[in-house]
Amino acid sequence: MIRKYWNNNPLLSVLMLGFLIRLIAVIFSKGFGMHDDHFLVIEAPGAWAQGTEYDDWLPSSGATRPDGHSFFYSGFHFIFFTLMRVIGLDNPQFMMFMVRLFHAILSLATIYFGYRIADRLQGERSARIVGLLLALAWFMPFLSVRNLVEVVCIPFLMGGAWYVIKADHKPDQLKIYFLAGLLLGIGFCIRFQSIFFIGGIGLGLLLLKRLWPAIVVGAGVVTIFIVTQSPIDYFIWGMPFAQFIEYVRYNIENATAYLTGAWYKYLILILGILVPPLSILLFYGWLRSWKKSLPVFLAVLVFLAFHSYFPNKQERFILPIVPFIIVLGVPGIVSFINSNPEKKWFANLYSISLKIFWILNFILLLPVTTMYSKRARVESMAYFYDNRDSLRSFITEDMNRESAYMSPQFYLGKWIENIRVGKKFGLDSLRYKLDNRPKEKFPQYILFIGDENIRDRTASIDSILPGIKLEATIQPGWIDKLLYTLNPKNKNDIIYIYKIPAYSPDK
Repeated sequence: MIRKYWNNNPLLSVLMLGFLIRLIAVIFSKGFGMHDDHFLVIEAPGAWAQGTEYDDWLPSSGATRPDGHSFFYSGFHFIFFTLMRVIGLDNPQFMMFMVRLFHAILSLATIYFGYRIADRLQGERSARIVGLLLALAWFMPFLSVRNLVEVVCIPFLMGGAWYVIKADHKPDQLKIYFLAGLLLGIGFCIRFQSIFFIGGIGLGLLLLKRLWPAIVVGAGVVTIFIVTQSPIDYFIWGMPFAQFIEYVRYNIENATAYLTGAWYKYLILILGILVPPLSILLFYGWLRSWKKSLPVFLAVLVFLAFHSYFPNKQERFILPIVPFIIVLGVPGIVSFINSNPEKKWFANLYSISLKIFWILNFILLLPVTTMYSKRARVESMAYFYDNRDSLRSFITEDMNRESAYMSPQFYLGKWIENIRVGKKFGLDSLRYKLDNRPKEKFPQYILFIGDENIRDRTASIDSILPGIKLEATIQPGWIDKLLYTLNPKNKNDIIYIYKIPAYSPDK
């Protein structure tokens, strides 16, 4: 019965599978993946919804220039959080459950459009494999429920790519090209760097001597850009496109300020997460796809070439094109097999590679899909949620690093002063900051991050704040612990919550 349903309804089947595994992620994969998918998307609009400001994003909080992040995506969350607050459903964990659910549903568009592209390029056999890979690849459900702009833009880029391919030989093709431009424009306004993907599509259309389609796609992109970026930036900063201009300036001036790497870093990353040897075959299939889908092939190529050239190489930057390697790669492989029936070794290699992929994939899929990422950081703030009204301020101590990381106060339910102590802002600075502080602003808790040198660190703080007492210990999730063991740069430490005696220092 299941096989019959699969044979009769392959697209609906992969969509149902995709939603089911994403629903598991919605329920269990709490927290956030990395800094940007929380602090640039959730924290700021969460504060705005409560009528306060956060991290100097706006002129009214002291900001003198834009921060370079589009208000389009964060603005969506502001509207949602405001609505939830109005109807009285503003518990942080519940709101994030709904946010994850929305993103899970949105990500089904990636599966749908990816399936349709593969079907158009090489038929249903390819489309079924593409659909299953997009639905069940080990990293997809976890990423699909995150607020990572590099992932959230993918459904719109995939939709735009589908309509560019679909528009061929259609009598109303300019309307379809314009729709493609609108979807690509939304993807661009979510993730500005996707302009290189869009540029590749435009280049492909021009090389195919489709001048008007290229112009119409560009018009769709520009329409969305103007509508979503100009009014809000002009209202806040007095200048249209202020955030985009600042984004370009900042990235040029800080090209080497973050993680850098060799030009082939992203190639290795793509080949790794798609699991060799299948990943190598997919890459070969993508290279072969240029004849059937030149605009989309060039979109991936231009995006990959720019990011391989640009010094700043953070792993998440390349995520927008990973599904496209699958969507174009599988039809390319199947096309080669069909065109070369005598090369049975290649077909066998493809079959074996798929089997290896699925074995390793299902080993990783459930643990990654259910991972509560950054658990200790989230739960340390949720610990105070029920008593948030009485909380004035707190200290975060991590003398093992240059500075203590930011706490996700969205889960606290209010935004208060967080005094962060590390090697850069050390104990002398803490003494100075606490000296002569009014009692109504004196911190009530201190959070110690990590257990390295914990006795010496608590003793040092006790010399400044005598009588601190351990109240709670917040453990990270087991995968957080594993990631921290593999690379201590993953800040997933245990957190000790100490109560500070209710007094202020001598005047």
